[in-house]
Amino acid sequence: MDALSERNPRVVSAVKLQRAAARRKAGRFLAEGSNAVTAALETGRVRELFYSLAAAKRDTALIAGAEASGVRTTLVSDRAAEHLGETVTSPGLVAVCDLIDVPLAEVLASAPRMLAVPVEIAEPGNAGTLIRVADSVGADGVILAGDTVDPHNGKTVRASAGSVFHVPVARSRDVGATLDALAAQGITVLATAAKGEVDLDDADELFAGPVAWLFGNEAHGLPAEVTARADHRVRIPIRGRAESLNLATAAAICLYANSRVRYRD
Repeated sequence: MDALSERNPRVVSAVKLQRAAARRKAGRFLAEGSNAVTAALETGRVRELFYSLAAAKRDTALIAGAEASGVRTTLVSDRAAEHLGETVTSPGLVAVCDLIDVPLAEVLASAPRMLAVPVEIAEPGNAGTLIRVADSVGADGVILAGDTVDPHNGKTVRASAGSVFHVPVARSRDVGATLDALAAQGITVLATAAKGEVDLDDADELFAGPVAWLFGNEAHGLPAEVTARADHRVRIPIRGRAESLNLATAAAICLYANSRVRYRD
């Protein structure tokens, strides 16, 4: 089998999916590396799998499984693999996948008990890490509210380590409408706030019913008007001398505390 070069039209089209506009137009995005590709294959979202000779030797079973399930598998040259990959050292395994985001109404229709709602999250790596955390604690979905990073961004997908394929992810541009929709479902909205009136250590009773956690932008936190609309503002006790916690760490602490109560029985 001849390996496709970086100039092959299929490779060229796939490389274009590294840009948001091309992803929107095609309804496809790229998943890179064995973790992400395995998760994508398990959910039936892969349309084509490109692999290098090195990947063919390393991930033989994965590629054979993809082929057996009807996915088009394509050997590419090392140079083509470098073009397809977005990391410094390409793993030589890149899948073209259907987009993963779903409508907000679909997430809410599943009667979620625990949601992560980052508001205007801007850093792709943080978004991916938060999605991975949500997956780890058994959250029912992630709602990217406001003007946010694209969950199909390559860095986001890599940081999620496959979790973008496990947890429902919705995008909702209007923050106010998002809060309205959560309230209409009877979901308690909690905002993380340094001066919140509820200490996380004392919040267990709030976790008895469905909860949505609002997490703020990395640089600016939650807008005051959004914080004010939450049912409760929760502070994470900081017992050392650190001034604050970063977004992903704060999310992990809050979601784990919520999960501990939700899955206690």
